[in-house]
Amino acid sequence: MKVDVLLGLQWGDEGKGKIVDVLTPKYDIITRFQGGPNAGHTLEFNQIKHVLHTIPSGIFRDDKLNVIGNGVVIDPVIFKKEIEGIKAIGIDLSKNLFISKKAHLILPSHRILDAASEAAKGKSKIGSTLKGIGPTYMDKTGRNGLRVGDILTNFDEKYKALVEKHGDMLNKFYSFEYNLSEYETEWFEGIKLLQEFQLIDSEQFLNDSLKNGKSILAEGAQGTLLDIDFGSYPFVTSSNTVCAGACTGLGIAPNRIGEVIGIFKAYCTRVGMGPFPTELFDEVGIELRNKGNEFGSTTGRERRCGWLDMVSLKYSIMINGVTQLTMMKSDVLDGFDTIKICTGYKLDGKEIDYVPYEMTDAIEPVYTEFKGWNTDMTSMSNEDEFPEDFKAYIDFIEKATGVPITVVSVGPNRSQTIERK
Repeated sequence: MKVDVLLGLQWGDEGKGKIVDVLTPKYDIITRFQGGPNAGHTLEFNQIKHVLHTIPSGIFRDDKLNVIGNGVVIDPVIFKKEIEGIKAIGIDLSKNLFISKKAHLILPSHRILDAASEAAKGKSKIGSTLKGIGPTYMDKTGRNGLRVGDILTNFDEKYKALVEKHGDMLNKFYSFEYNLSEYETEWFEGIKLLQEFQLIDSEQFLNDSLKNGKSILAEGAQGTLLDIDFGSYPFVTSSNTVCAGACTGLGIAPNRIGEVIGIFKAYCTRVGMGPFPTELFDEVGIELRNKGNEFGSTTGRERRCGWLDMVSLKYSIMINGVTQLTMMKSDVLDGFDTIKICTGYKLDGKEIDYVPYEMTDAIEPVYTEFKGWNTDMTSMSNEDEFPEDFKAYIDFIEKATGVPITVVSVGPNRSQTIERK
């Protein structure tokens, strides 16, 4: 058996949670392989809207196993709130949620370091969600971090040592007021809750599952253009969001990767700072935001909106080895007379068709225009119902990328998902 990987191809917020939920019946195990609770995966079904931050999006199917992999960083406070929210709708996670002992913990002092660092940057800040993600990954690579497995032995001693180190950093490098104790009470309650779950050697569990014929779907967080290596650095997240991250974030070999499902919106959005070549600052951008409800599911922040960027989409497909595409929020474009796709960049007077080392404001998008379809697609259930102009839009993307669009979403609900032949 192979591990299929599902990931975002833009700057996150592509709708990965919904598609994982739709695809879950085809798999035995759903697993998250990177990122922290700055990711918000929104699912809508049976008149219920639920946002997940750490837990895999297969959790609402009670016959499936869900694994939080070693590449994820976990905030016990947010984890506890997630568990309580899911329990409130009658779902018991005690039997089908497993957590890697090698996953790292976000400490209260990580959040404080995150806020202090961002404040110190002033105008050059990167737009952090201030959830302690970056400092946690810094401790991971600096070999100082606390892992889930540490809560089983000598935890208090390890916790105090790391908090002292963080205190020294805050006192030496930052003039930043903070109160650690007001967050610690909740945090230790979350630690107690973590101890109630099945803490496992996830790499062994997943590889044994593959040997036993189990099918696995790996769920990515954020998006390819936020990857620490291949994203629009330094305006990126702190983990590898690309397909290769599934290998290190789960402990599976590259030859165990099967299908790579890349998800993108029919247009583009971005949260926080950083380059965005097709960003629209006019009424069209506002209309995209309002129609698409483009406000962060985790932060509530307004998302920046713009036309689809084919240059960066092809880059993401190349980096990830995408084998099939899923297009989200197609319905948001239903009412536009003219729709554009960026098919090239102008940089220093030359037209290029690739993502350069430095993504700067000097990049000017080159657009190809399409006739809008002006048709409400939200109630459609079959691709035969698609308007011809929308079919032309799909056809152009498939030819430009060389990858088939196998799924089209025409609304936020689980049922508004159309699989193409």
